[in-house]
Amino acid sequence: MKITRPTRTFLPEKLIIEKWEDIERYCEDLLTRNIDEKAAYEKWLADKSELDAVLEEDAAWRYIRMTINTKDQSLTEHYTFFVTQIQPKLAPYEDKLNKKLVESPWFAELDRDEAYHIYFRSVKTALKLYREENVAIESEIGELSQKFGAITGAQSIEHDGKQITMQKASTFLRETDESLRKEVFEKMAERRTQDVEALDKLYSDLIAKRTQIAKNAGYENFRDYKFDALGRFDYTKEDCFDFHRAVKKEIVPLVRTIQQERLKKFGKEKFKPWDGEVDPEGKKPLQPFDTARELIDGTVHIFKKLDPYFADCLQTMDEMEHLDLESKDGKAPGGYNYPLYEIGVPFIFMNAVGAQRDLTTMVHEGGHAIHSFLSRDLAITSFKSLPSEVAELASMSMELLTMDYWDEFYDDADNLQRAKREQLESILKILPWIAQIDEFQHWVYENYDHSPEERYAQWEKLNREYGSGLTDWSGYEDVRKTSWQRQMHLFEVPFYYIEYGIAQLGALGVWKNSKDDQHKAIEAYKNALKLGYTRSIPEIYNTAGVDFKFDSAHLKTLATFVGEELEQLHR
Repeated sequence: MKITRPTRTFLPEKLIIEKWEDIERYCEDLLTRNIDEKAAYEKWLADKSELDAVLEEDAAWRYIRMTINTKDQSLTEHYTFFVTQIQPKLAPYEDKLNKKLVESPWFAELDRDEAYHIYFRSVKTALKLYREENVAIESEIGELSQKFGAITGAQSIEHDGKQITMQKASTFLRETDESLRKEVFEKMAERRTQDVEALDKLYSDLIAKRTQIAKNAGYENFRDYKFDALGRFDYTKEDCFDFHRAVKKEIVPLVRTIQQERLKKFGKEKFKPWDGEVDPEGKKPLQPFDTARELIDGTVHIFKKLDPYFADCLQTMDEMEHLDLESKDGKAPGGYNYPLYEIGVPFIFMNAVGAQRDLTTMVHEGGHAIHSFLSRDLAITSFKSLPSEVAELASMSMELLTMDYWDEFYDDADNLQRAKREQLESILKILPWIAQIDEFQHWVYENYDHSPEERYAQWEKLNREYGSGLTDWSGYEDVRKTSWQRQMHLFEVPFYYIEYGIAQLGALGVWKNSKDDQHKAIEAYKNALKLGYTRSIPEIYNTAGVDFKFDSAHLKTLATFVGEELEQLHR
């Protein structure tokens, strides 16, 4: 498909943001404009939406380029400039514009429209949270949080005379040679140990500043503040606690059973820390592709079989060079799909090294990308700004919906079955980790004046509650107790993680429905994604044909379904 940026009606077509004054006049225009007439109010909303889209896309490209090459100081400075010089000056205007929006005589009329009501309730929350004294602190947090990517992006190890990234090194943990796995594991652990103190201090600094923001806004702790800031209108912290308990009750025992079966095949009494990813039957790690080109082409073919529109979206991104997939030195870790609200064609960033998890990441981020395309024509930028529970439903469903077409990457039927088993087992294994990270964050910010030692003690307590107890960490206790430092979300996007668990349950429901009627399930999935954020989260889930709930009974039903599917794959 051919996509071009929409013609601007408010801002200059070739606006370049090099200093605050480049956009100040447009903020002033919105602030001082008369919007007493309904048509003027609607035009004002459209112009504000255009400004939002342009600013967010400008910031997005700065972040994307910085994460592609963390060693280029100029790219870091370019991003830091936006965080420290633009966003702090923009924040007071956003507050004033939000006040102008809700004080309009036409506010109540548009608020009766459900799409605008969803948008407006977020505006009212922003007004409730805004404190001028927090603007500078938010800027400091923005600078601090990017240090995580710089610290971890610089981590690498020497192997066979070459310096390799941690992402590449982790692929050796799937090798059948235990001495090789142990060697690489210890090198990775040693390298990470060098940054433990720095990451500890960074996290403590972030906790202190985030707590100050919450206190300034009248909240008891940052958790309560962040729940409102994230717009969690459809569930509460108590629901999160239910999720924690349900995972411990329904998922942890199932994971333990799977791990016990793996141990039998290993012929060991307990795993070692480097045994978690290797095939228990001694088979070589799955390698579905060698190059990024193969990954792109194969994924396009898979998407075409699911729905031709999905393939068109990915091909468009490829043609526009909105894909950066290969792992390389200096590249920040992880992967993401970054929405670009003005042009409507997102950007996928990842660190592919040829592993099966890279295929999973590709279709996951591809699901996010499809979401961006399906919602790109919504009238207001805020309609496209998705809560994570909705965004991750799109991506996690895509992982499961594509599984039956992974033969595009696997000629061998046994390897295809292995890939599917690994996918389902990984879902079950990740749910306890998600719950553990979330419960950890609740404790961290409820007890914001804790010491690093107390933080480690709490993490170890949770390791015991969520772990299978089948791994022998003797001699590597420090690796286990610092394992939370590898979770980017703790540093960069606090409390954004349980959404993965909630959405995973929804995705399992979408996949379960596809087993009965694939065409109907995919149409429901697409209809849900087209809504963007113009309906409540439960309504969007219902449109997708699934329930928005995460209690023990619901988890038990889904766990039983996954267990049955795994049994079939083992036959």
